[in-house]
Amino acid sequence: MASSLAAPPRATARSNHAFGFGIEEEYFLGNSETLLPPEKTPEAIFRPLRFGGVRLERELLQSQLEIATRPHLRTAEARRELLDLRVAAAQAVGEHGLRILACGTHPSADWMDSVHSPKQRYRELMEDLQMLGRRNMLCGMHVHVEVPDPARRVEIMTRVTPYVPLLLALSTSSPFWQGRATGLKGYRLAAYDELPRTGLPELFASEREYADYLGAMRLSGAIEDASHVWWSVRPSPKYPTLELRATDCCTRAEDAISIAALYRALVFHLYRNPNVNKDVSTVDRALAVENKWRAQRYGVDGSFVTQSGAVKVGDFLDRVVEQLGADVDMLECDTEIAHCRRIVTQGSSADMQLGVFTRYEACETEAALQYVNRWIADTTLA
Repeated sequence: MASSLAAPPRATARSNHAFGFGIEEEYFLGNSETLLPPEKTPEAIFRPLRFGGVRLERELLQSQLEIATRPHLRTAEARRELLDLRVAAAQAVGEHGLRILACGTHPSADWMDSVHSPKQRYRELMEDLQMLGRRNMLCGMHVHVEVPDPARRVEIMTRVTPYVPLLLALSTSSPFWQGRATGLKGYRLAAYDELPRTGLPELFASEREYADYLGAMRLSGAIEDASHVWWSVRPSPKYPTLELRATDCCTRAEDAISIAALYRALVFHLYRNPNVNKDVSTVDRALAVENKWRAQRYGVDGSFVTQSGAVKVGDFLDRVVEQLGADVDMLECDTEIAHCRRIVTQGSSADMQLGVFTRYEACETEAALQYVNRWIADTTLA
């Protein structure tokens, strides 16, 4: 999230100033002709943009970059900045013969060709992670939601866990890996969860327990600081926010803003209603782990496991939306929540990519994947 994020003012039920939200997106870079990722990228790309002085940031690998919106209180303003940032990033890399692709995995990329970015932090990460770092050719979307009482972030993190698979299913955009269809709608987390300290968080009962965990990890030299905890949702180590990290980078900008709005409404709802999910159990977490896998495998076409039986993703979303009715009204994000329903009926980016691939299946695989790459690059800026 952009460094301009300030400590939030005290919220009222109507103003919701303390529930501002921001979006971070990671993009692949591709050669403008072949759309294959470059091994190295010029430092000149990563300078302040003409758009608002925002800087494009390097990611772990040179074939990636990251953008981050400022925190916003109004969804329409967040949408406009996200669209502006995509265009500005595309223009900046276009000067160097590159395009941006918003997706969880690059359909044609070979991780063995990856080169890490020239930053000391990334050199240290690569030394620690070894091959797993090079295999991290993955792009996600992170959503930050400000919490008026940061001490409640751990409690809300635990209570939001059962909803994380839904957010992941809506975002799936990674059906290909190493030039092959994986059979999954969201392969990205299958690769990402090879890393330590990933997946769904443990059931910490309090901020104190989480602090004790971090203390033990630092004291033992396992991590330098909390930024090395990469769970699907976590208290941000930098801002007074609860950060969603599970979601793939969405190819369609409207999907991104709508999923972010849904996550913000969930955090808002759980903050205002402390009894909701207050007794999340080990069974609930185990079911969420299963549902995370089901979201990866089937995306919006799947169903989730519940203690009352299987529930289709669309029906699960309907239940959540009904639960959030007042919160959606207060946050004025009805349009975005309606779009989440359209993702279920029309398909996520993964479904669209697979549709393009199937259409050109008569071609050789490499050519069919090139059509997929073009669809991603074009739709990123549609």
